[in-house]
Amino acid sequence: MRISEEIEVPEREIRETFVRASGPGGQNVNRVRTAVRLRFDVHNSPSLDDAVKARLTELAGSRMTEQGVLVIRADRFRTQDRNRQDARARLAALLQQAAVRPRRRRKTRPPAASRAHRLEMKRRRARVKKLRASPRW
Repeated sequence: MRISEEIEVPEREIRETFVRASGPGGQNVNRVRTAVRLRFDVHNSPSLDDAVKARLTELAGSRMTEQGVLVIRADRFRTQDRNRQDARARLAALLQQAAVRPRRRRKTRPPAASRAHRLEMKRRRARVKKLRASPRW
């Protein structure tokens, strides 16, 4: 499964099991295993580097088990094939998102003009409040 230029996940690293889905589907929902539970072992995957694994773990949140296995459940559609495609697409989207390195933040200071403007506004506000006070005799 090709994710990007740098990332390719072999089929053997992805485990899919089919389970009964909840929701609409009539009698079919009680008989046919259309929902897909996709499992991908992130921590033991040789196709991902450590930085991508760390970002993916953070992105996955509650979908990640304590052992480092990403679990995606797909049951939006009535057919097994569409749910399988949906689960793989969601995995690919997560991996693409994790592959993007966040930009490093550059420290900046506010410009002199904005600092001067802020101080001028403080002076004006203070003057307004001073004028509201009762006169001193």
